[in-house]
Amino acid sequence: MNRWFRGRFSHRLFLAIAVLLAAAVWKAVFIVWDVIPFNADEAIVALMARHILNGARPTFFYGQAYMGSLDAYLVAAGFWLLGEHVWVIRAVQGLLYVGTVAVIILLGRTALDSLMTGLLAALLLAFPAVNTVLYTTASLGGYGEALLIGNLILLLSFWLARFGLPQKHRRLPLAWVGWGLLVGVGLWANGLTLVYSAPAALYLAWAAARLSERRCWGQFAGLALVGALVGALPWWLYAAQHGPMLLVQELLGSAVAVEKEPWLARTGTHLVSFMLLGVPALWGLRPPWKVEWLALPLLPFVLIFWLGTLAHLGRNLRAGQPYRAEFGLLGGVLGTLTVGFLFTSFGVDPSGRYFLPMITPLALAAASMLRAVRRFRAQPYLMAGVVLGASIWGTLQCAGRFPPGLTTQFYEPAAVDQRASGELIRFLKAEGETRGYSNYWVAYPLAFLSSEELIFVPRLPYHLDLRYTPRDDRYAPYGDQVARSERVAYITTRNPPLDHYLQAQFRALGVTWQEQQIGDFRVYYRLSAVVRPQQIGLGEARE
Repeated sequence: MNRWFRGRFSHRLFLAIAVLLAAAVWKAVFIVWDVIPFNADEAIVALMARHILNGARPTFFYGQAYMGSLDAYLVAAGFWLLGEHVWVIRAVQGLLYVGTVAVIILLGRTALDSLMTGLLAALLLAFPAVNTVLYTTASLGGYGEALLIGNLILLLSFWLARFGLPQKHRRLPLAWVGWGLLVGVGLWANGLTLVYSAPAALYLAWAAARLSERRCWGQFAGLALVGALVGALPWWLYAAQHGPMLLVQELLGSAVAVEKEPWLARTGTHLVSFMLLGVPALWGLRPPWKVEWLALPLLPFVLIFWLGTLAHLGRNLRAGQPYRAEFGLLGGVLGTLTVGFLFTSFGVDPSGRYFLPMITPLALAAASMLRAVRRFRAQPYLMAGVVLGASIWGTLQCAGRFPPGLTTQFYEPAAVDQRASGELIRFLKAEGETRGYSNYWVAYPLAFLSSEELIFVPRLPYHLDLRYTPRDDRYAPYGDQVARSERVAYITTRNPPLDHYLQAQFRALGVTWQEQQIGDFRVYYRLSAVVRPQQIGLGEARE
């Protein structure tokens, strides 16, 4: 018996290691291949990491108070060990994602009493849809951390419901404090973790009521609250300094609140976007940045697979099902995220990053479905193989088209081809043009790649109708440096209306200049006089 048990354990441990290695190798392929453009949000994380190594201690992502600086601190550790390179940022994200995949193996064992279910779910996430590949490789400020912390919240919630509430395990207060710490750190790192912690809290309250542990529930809840307060300490300190309303508004999407329609019309638009754009991106039917079908011959099978997964999850929510509560928590994550998308300003962005927390519940439900229908022998596993094949095919299909490659930009004018950045940096240094003005998608990558020798603040619009928001200007010290400069240049990208406007304004002021086109970058340099954006009606809110 012991030999049989050791054999089965060794076999499954080998499978777990193989799945994690596969996830790591697949992630490394796209890091080495370098088909993910370096974007401005990622550049801000990199700049924050550099500033942390130089002694700065930012609390939140520059200019956005709903994502904490945890990602920047982790990247700073990577920079300290390996140097300041873009690939280091992606390697940090890769490690976080492998951790997420590892935790889902434990989730299968803890929540559904099946290590094989966890392994199957992990395999589905080792080769995920292109949406997940993209947003767990390029850093946008804390989504990788949100996934890992969220999975840990689910894991500890399932464990506490089974072992932390019954009589014999009441002497485990640290586990409840740990649960609270995860919730608190998650709130600070990325408010998206609320889609895990809110239903998890309800699940634990239900578990306490079911076990008639109401008296102890108050004690447990108190311990968890202490942990949450400590974990979210940076959040509370920031709230004390700047007021809690700012943080609440950011959590509800004030950073992306650009819609002008009535609330009901916005909600309807969000629902259409959710069904026609968000879900297809989540399932790998299309890339998150455009409407284009991927792996078209396999698409119907992928759709059937995920619809079957949702049906399986729904069946397990019925009364009398052995894992009804566990599936209830998984479904709660899906439901909470859906409600948040529909009824907050975050619903304006159906590209796919906000749907990342759905991958864990869906993968576990899919793996459970495969295990439930295994009496049909190879057929369900063949279907899973088709889904994995479609994910691999679709991701390679997108990566092979560079530019744009795997891009975070779904607004085409903002999809700047950064491959000419090195040539741009050399040109600006040779011409002595180290200060000036550009748009958001140029300013911060340029600052990081030039080791902050070239500071061009984002005071120019990138929208073709010349709309601009001051939120693009994320780091005030850069603005101070440019304001003190007695020589400035302008850099535009793929924006003919802005080019015509600048040229007309320069002529009206009697200013002469020279132009140089470098890839997607158009440089206006050697201006005969310093021209500030506010002098020509730019750099102020124009919605």
